[in-house]
Amino acid sequence: MSPVHWLFGDQLGPHFTATAAGGTPRNTRWLLIESKAVFRRRRFHRAKAHLMLSAMRHRAADLGGSALYVTAETYREGLARAAGTDPVSVHHPTTRAALALVTSLPRVTVHPARGYVVSHREFAEWVARQKGRRLLQESFYENTRRAHDILMDGDRPAGGRWNLDHENREPPPRGLDTLGAPAPYRPREDEIDEEVRRDLDRWEREEGITFVGRDGPRLFPASRREALAALDHFVTHRLAGFGAHEDAMLAGDPVMSHSLLSSSLNLGLLDPWECVTRAEDAWRAGRVPLNSAEGFIRQVCGWREYVWHLYWHLGEEYRHRNALRHTAPVPPWFQELDADAVGARCLSTVLAQVRDSGWTHHIPRLMVLGSFALQRGWNPAEVTDWFHRSFVDGYDWVMLPNVVGMSQYGDGGLMTTKPYTSGGAYIHRMSDLCGGCRYRPTDRTGERACPYTVGYWSFLDRHRARLEGNPRMARAVSGLDRLGDVEQLVRAHRDAGAAPP
Repeated sequence: MSPVHWLFGDQLGPHFTATAAGGTPRNTRWLLIESKAVFRRRRFHRAKAHLMLSAMRHRAADLGGSALYVTAETYREGLARAAGTDPVSVHHPTTRAALALVTSLPRVTVHPARGYVVSHREFAEWVARQKGRRLLQESFYENTRRAHDILMDGDRPAGGRWNLDHENREPPPRGLDTLGAPAPYRPREDEIDEEVRRDLDRWEREEGITFVGRDGPRLFPASRREALAALDHFVTHRLAGFGAHEDAMLAGDPVMSHSLLSSSLNLGLLDPWECVTRAEDAWRAGRVPLNSAEGFIRQVCGWREYVWHLYWHLGEEYRHRNALRHTAPVPPWFQELDADAVGARCLSTVLAQVRDSGWTHHIPRLMVLGSFALQRGWNPAEVTDWFHRSFVDGYDWVMLPNVVGMSQYGDGGLMTTKPYTSGGAYIHRMSDLCGGCRYRPTDRTGERACPYTVGYWSFLDRHRARLEGNPRMARAVSGLDRLGDVEQLVRAHRDAGAAPP
């Protein structure tokens, strides 16, 4: 009897089909299940649905005759149809729902997780060494680099510092529409993509499955070959310019020097070790500066690993954290990615980027989309779901800590030391998005009052009692006392309600 191994749709790289010794059993049947229920439960971005299905079907094509590709309503139905009563193995899934499913099935053996640098055991040992102290990302990152000899010179960090973030916060070059980086790698669609698009059209037409956003042409890798090409292109042509302007935004250059590798990592097409090794090798060979290599490596083996392990460590209860008691629903215009309804240029531009591609880099996510949701008091669970559905790299484990903790401060400071929100001045300094806008970033009142500036001060006023004791927020909160128009701007913010700015 040939063994059956189940590959989830985010376990698509060769590291999920290799045995511990590095080979693959010749007679293994690799099971991939395409579940329509996944798309009925959530209204995904159409480009995300396309990418997920294209990646699964490309993997099945690569596996050839050893692949068992099943289309079913649910995973249970697909598993029963493909494997019957045969025993099945699977690597630890990436969500609690999927883990609960596979552990509830008596004939399924669950192997340790793959696709991450740090194992669950290593993380548990690190947590134990913290002895009840806060689980700080910087401490975790340092431990990971020491334990796995990443960007190290002996027992010291390369360059003498663990974090070069202060070198990576440059605003965009003034007077330029683009950063001038080489164009990113973009894949070419094939007959599998044509088939996926026809199926999605039919689902919408005949089965009542609906999506948001626009689909096509596909912008992100859907195969191992494409993912490796994207990694090589980034390291060779774009990594050198990544660091300094990592936190900047340009309306006409949404990609700048970012890697666009997050979806490939989260689909399992790339292993994080490949990305880390390539970046470090490029630095040691003198082809990229240290701040660019370290900034990228910190995203991969610092933040990504940290978020993955917090997802499991913090438990299901974390999903419902709402320390600020924000309960407003995410409004329809935001849900529908209706950028044309928005007058604020920064938010309209970023929302259009999400609508058209299912992607923006981390600063528009945090300081434009997330900050606006935080200021308006939207329910963090709804905001989390929106990010999960709307981004091509969005998965439950990715978005839950990133949105509830980092973006919406729903855990009250467990994950971050301060809420990440700002007035229009920050957006003006770090982007060209305020140019040509109907609002002025410095105006708090009047017809041209910036929604972010009004929202920022209203947020501080609303949560003053909680935030004035926070050392990182005390100075900002005390600034309320120097304003003579707090009541006016708070009223204007309240009157705005759920309307687009």
